[in-house]
Amino acid sequence: MGDFFKSVKFKIIICILALLVGIMIYSVTQGGTSIAGSNLLGGVFKPVRKLSHSISNKVETKIDMYINAGGYYNENQALKKQISELYNKLTEYENAKKEIEELRKFIGIKEENEQYELSPPCSVIGRVANDPFGSFIIDRGSNDEIKVYDPVVTGEGLVGVVVEVASNYSIVRTILSPEVSLGGLCVESRDTGIVEGSVDKASTGLCQMVYINKENNIQKGNLIITSGNSGLFPQEYIIGTVVETGINENGLTAYAIIQPTVEINKLTTVIVIKSMPSDNDSENGEINEN
Repeated sequence: MGDFFKSVKFKIIICILALLVGIMIYSVTQGGTSIAGSNLLGGVFKPVRKLSHSISNKVETKIDMYINAGGYYNENQALKKQISELYNKLTEYENAKKEIEELRKFIGIKEENEQYELSPPCSVIGRVANDPFGSFIIDRGSNDEIKVYDPVVTGEGLVGVVVEVASNYSIVRTILSPEVSLGGLCVESRDTGIVEGSVDKASTGLCQMVYINKENNIQKGNLIITSGNSGLFPQEYIIGTVVETGINENGLTAYAIIQPTVEINKLTTVIVIKSMPSDNDSENGEINEN
């Protein structure tokens, strides 16, 4: 530090400061008017003043932050708490909306199928690992009187069937699986067939109706529903819409590719039909178990 005060740089700074003080004193003695030299120096030192002002503001800000750090911290924590509370309320609101919507669907299903005994809404709590057909687990089981082969639905359409039941959960196999097959009916043409899943269609969320009469009138966009010839699946329940039709390689029967109305891989809540007016185990509706 002592070397700085002895340096040429320090001496230059002292000279400049002395010059500036002299100019200010002269300006005061001249009644506040400035001389040409002072104007010149003012122009020269204008950037310096701006820099000095900027530095001064920053220093003041730093000092303010240092002095009031505790207050700012408490205010920040209070704001974080408010944001967290608002976020929780928003989450609760969205969950309540979903729950209300699911209850509306449940009520709609109940009103349209008064003869059926339905479970309360069941939440999808997991997916069956390595299953390409979208099998999933629901949070209700034998404690809720759910049984193997009970149909599973939503307000949009048929989902699948219960294939395994524990006390407090069940496993549902979907209509995308080849191991689930049921009678299908085209609403527009009244042609019938067997609806089942397939390995090559499941990856795109599709299933198919096979064993259709070759001379059928099914067209793209037609609606396919359950034929309900037995009590295993509900009658006239929506399955999906036709996206493609064709003749099988053997040339004897036709097929239709179906887009289910239910998005299987996005399900969060379903309903189990626990009983129907008749309860037969044979027909077009069957579950092929390994």
